[in-house]
Amino acid sequence: MKNIIIILLFSLLCSISVFSQEQPQLTIEFTDIEEALVNPDQVIRLDLSNQRIDFSASLFKKFKNLEYLSLRGDHLNEIPLEITELKNLKVLDLSGNDFVTLPESFFKLRNLEELYLNEEVNMDLSQTIETLVRLPKLKSLHLENDQLRELPNSITKITTLESLYLNGNDLEWVPEPIERMKRLNYVELHQNKFKPTIQEEYDPKGNMSIKF
Repeated sequence: MKNIIIILLFSLLCSISVFSQEQPQLTIEFTDIEEALVNPDQVIRLDLSNQRIDFSASLFKKFKNLEYLSLRGDHLNEIPLEITELKNLKVLDLSGNDFVTLPESFFKLRNLEELYLNEEVNMDLSQTIETLVRLPKLKSLHLENDQLRELPNSITKITTLESLYLNGNDLEWVPEPIERMKRLNYVELHQNKFKPTIQEEYDPKGNMSIKF
């Protein structure tokens, strides 16, 4: 009987151990820069939206493992050069700022997969695209509420792009360039200036999914 109890206890402990290992670890999102700087190596997600941050030259260099960064609504006239040193950054939200172009060193974000450039009415999109072309892993681009009436042909140069978000612009027809983007398979076009019959009249290419 004693041996049976020992075996049962051992089995229970093994089950608990396996269960613990299977549970995904929660990633804490920091919203306070001072708190994040206490243990910068442990910071994976950093949301500094709608804050007035003094971006010193050494600030971002400390976040070596950062994968997500939001500077949404920080009214930046220029994007801090320091963020281009974030080698592990995968998602960057620069929406709602006041810059015209991205820094030339933006190409250093070699692991960037998703970029938010929403509410950027001052942005030079053509120049921005020339910068984004140099990002080898960019898959998802958000250009929502940017007052766009058309999409530059140069967008086709971003050959890695798989998802494109153009909601809330001034488009009257589905931009022709997207039909020539081989990897692009998902496009959102909500709240543009299309005529009511656009969804019935437009025939998307291949397996592309378009949401009007």
